[in-house]
Amino acid sequence: MIPYMVRPPLTELDHERGHRLGTVIRQARGDRSMIEVAAAAGISPETLRKIETGRVPTPAFFTIAALATALGISLDVLAEITAAERAA
Repeated sequence: MIPYMVRPPLTELDHERGHRLGTVIRQARGDRSMIEVAAAAGISPETLRKIETGRVPTPAFFTIAALATALGISLDVLAEITAAERAA
């Protein structure tokens, strides 16, 4: 039998941060198309759409790092936004 890890359910705070992250990414995308930004980040437009709408509240670090690079956003800024949500 192969052991496996079970991920704990996401909290309301996780979902709120995911929506906040998606909003920031959507604003940073500006007039650029979803297809253009997704291609620059090496992800599918569907993944970008899910992140922007909060349907993926906890995207993988490397996905966010690639999006930050494609959009010219500092990971520090994204971390600060998440921390601000935690403190609120």
